[in-house]
Amino acid sequence: MDTVEPGQTTENLSVHDCWKYLRSVSVCRVAVTGSDGMDIFPVNYVPNYGTVIFRTGPGTKLDALQATPAVVLEADGLNSYGTIAWSVVIKGSAEVVTNGEELQEAAEAGLSPWQPGAKDTLVRVTPKEISGRRFFISSPVNWWPPLDSASSEPKDAGQTT
Repeated sequence: MDTVEPGQTTENLSVHDCWKYLRSVSVCRVAVTGSDGMDIFPVNYVPNYGTVIFRTGPGTKLDALQATPAVVLEADGLNSYGTIAWSVVIKGSAEVVTNGEELQEAAEAGLSPWQPGAKDTLVRVTPKEISGRRFFISSPVNWWPPLDSASSEPKDAGQTT
C-alpha cells in the first residue's frame, strides 16, 4: 500500500513493508555510543538477507561499534509526489564482517562507499527490532495557526500612544 487517505494520522508498517522501504533508499543514519557519548552518522547501506550492511573506515564510528555493538539505524523518504512520508528504525547489533564469503556477498550487493578514502571495514547490523510508520504530509497551511489580522499588520514606527 502506497497511499494513505487524507485525515489519517500515522500508519504502523509491517516488517515486510519496512524492508520494502529500506530497499528503496540507500542512505540511513546510524547512531552509536562512543566514549564521548552518542553520535550519529549518515551511511550508505544495502539490505542483505534480513540484515543491513555498510562500509566504514578507521575512526570514531568504527571505534564506537567495536566497543558497544548496540546500534540504531534510521532511514526515511517520501513518495514520488511528496505527499506521503515514511520512516523505518532498526535497533540491533553491529559486527565487523571478516568472512571472505560474506565480503564477496557485499561486493555483489553493490555496496560501495560514497566518500574517498579507505572504507575497507564491512559492518553488518542484525536487527533485534524493526519498526516503521507512514503518514500523509499535511499542507503547510495546516502547520501554523492563522495570523490574527490585528497582529499581522505592521505598526507605524512613528506613532506614539
